[in-house]
Amino acid sequence: MRIFEMVKKMNLLSGKGWRKQIVTLDEAFEDIEPGMSIFLGTGGGEPRTLIKHIMNSGASNLQDLELIQLLSFGEAVSREENQSNLTKKFRLKTFFSGWIAGEAITEGRADLIPCRFSRIHELIKSERIHIDAVFIQITPPNEEGYCSLGVAVDVARYAMDQAGIVIGEINPDTPFTFGDTFVHINEFDYLVEATEKPIYMDRWPVDSIQQKVAENVASRIENGSCLSFFTGPLFEALGKLLVDKQHLGIHSPIFPDALMELVQSGAVTNRKKGVSRGKSLASYAVGTKTLFQWLDRNPLVEFQGIERVSNPIHIGRNPGFVALIPARKVDLTGRIALHTGKGNVAAGPGEAMSLVNGAELSHGGITIFALTSRNLKGDSNIVVNVEGYPNLFTLRESVDMVVTEYGSADLNGRTIRERAQALIEIAHPDDRAELLDQAKAAKIIYQDQIFLPESAHLYPSNIAISHIFEKDVKVRFRAIKPSDEEGMRRLFYRSSDEAVYTRYFSPIKTMPHSKMQEYVNVDYSNTLSIVGLIGEPENGKLIAEVRFVRQHNSSYADVAFIVDETYQNLGIAGFMYKTLIRLARERGIKGFTADVLASNKAMLKVFEQGGHIVNFQFEEGVYNLKIPFEDR
Repeated sequence: MRIFEMVKKMNLLSGKGWRKQIVTLDEAFEDIEPGMSIFLGTGGGEPRTLIKHIMNSGASNLQDLELIQLLSFGEAVSREENQSNLTKKFRLKTFFSGWIAGEAITEGRADLIPCRFSRIHELIKSERIHIDAVFIQITPPNEEGYCSLGVAVDVARYAMDQAGIVIGEINPDTPFTFGDTFVHINEFDYLVEATEKPIYMDRWPVDSIQQKVAENVASRIENGSCLSFFTGPLFEALGKLLVDKQHLGIHSPIFPDALMELVQSGAVTNRKKGVSRGKSLASYAVGTKTLFQWLDRNPLVEFQGIERVSNPIHIGRNPGFVALIPARKVDLTGRIALHTGKGNVAAGPGEAMSLVNGAELSHGGITIFALTSRNLKGDSNIVVNVEGYPNLFTLRESVDMVVTEYGSADLNGRTIRERAQALIEIAHPDDRAELLDQAKAAKIIYQDQIFLPESAHLYPSNIAISHIFEKDVKVRFRAIKPSDEEGMRRLFYRSSDEAVYTRYFSPIKTMPHSKMQEYVNVDYSNTLSIVGLIGEPENGKLIAEVRFVRQHNSSYADVAFIVDETYQNLGIAGFMYKTLIRLARERGIKGFTADVLASNKAMLKVFEQGGHIVNFQFEEGVYNLKIPFEDR
């Protein structure tokens, strides 16, 4: 029964006199009956005072209750030591298996409802999930009588529409946020005052390995990208690494402290977004008291329900959307095991799927799964098969990129064999040989695949350069990898017979796996190869390569080039040559030697303009060059 009907009409329309309508907890629970289903606010918006009263009360009507909560971070999850008493009082249903709910679900103390977050409101509207009462945390009302849902919007409005009893827990520490957060005080049957603070979460420490993972992710995020964030070490580090970017946008289920600092840096303008342009969009805020205070009446952040924030169609309207999802394990075909348990306040399979679908709909969107190469026990996080792990994301077709501290593996458009090779390259160096053997046993890669153990620890990841040449051609340069075999083969077959002869001094017609894999597997010490790629990071096309090979018992090295004929005469060869000289000098090499056909005028010009004296001899149509690294 709604006991405030007359009071609402007389006193509360303007929000005045609301303090006189505060009731005791016992009074607020008078209409609650055994067997009722009660919707609870989530995360930092959890009504802790109301929940604790259920747990501690001896009232006969507070028995056999069903609590429904989207994300459970606090008291709603019954602790194991209290299980025997609390089982008689309530059982939790949740849509999220992370944080402390994961352990409760595994042990049978809570129930998981698998569902995409963007569809939960449909379950409530259709009453497939029945709700009798709603307990939510709200701010004190303003002069017009409007409260704010604060830091947890999710599907609270739909729950309030379905419930017969709506209880508001007024908490002055809850930030008054903007967006679809306003609820009038008339919409509540009972009001109680909070005696508990909101749920705050400390910031995550970041170690050197997690920092490197974040650096590798940051290198793949372009200006103007639209980002989704969660909490955890990856995002703590990433936020600080993106402060020099321009015109970033935020469309994120969760808004943590790291995003607050990124917005404060000026890197976030939200000007290029297609949804809520000019505003950072979220459904939840999870973090410290500092974050909550910053969000109070902050017009830069807009909170909307998850039916909008987690809807792939809305996500996809933002160009350049980056679906960044922390992973627990990845197998050599690209299937992902997501995190579970208390360390996880990130995406489950349903939420991950929404973000991935949104990235697929977004013009220039990309999906990145990030993880450390090993877990805390020292076991490899890159495995042959993820079957048997919980929280599986098995749509390997939708995984564009996997990132570890050892680099990134671009999987989009690659065969299973190519994926496996790329993922082995970003595993921990000490795990790569075993992964290669396991992949061979599983017949995922070539049985004769070469592996140079010494090169695993020597890959020069610091060689990462981008340069814009004539005609606005942007080329990314890095050290060659074994997984570049197919790219190099395609470059070979795009080259004319003359270009092949010029490069290899032989009329080679074919470049099979047996030959090319020897070419792309180098030790990065005596042999160093740099490749140039164009196009999007996840779909790079290999268009150039330069390498030196140290001569036996000599301080000199032989040097050779190949550049896709479509991209010649743009200055690419000269740039790569000067870069290779710098890298060679760093490795103690005193000069280069090269053999150049007399007809190859373009290559002779590259050497002449390289900044060092070129000594040459001419024999039988070939220039034998010797180039000491002495500045002119």
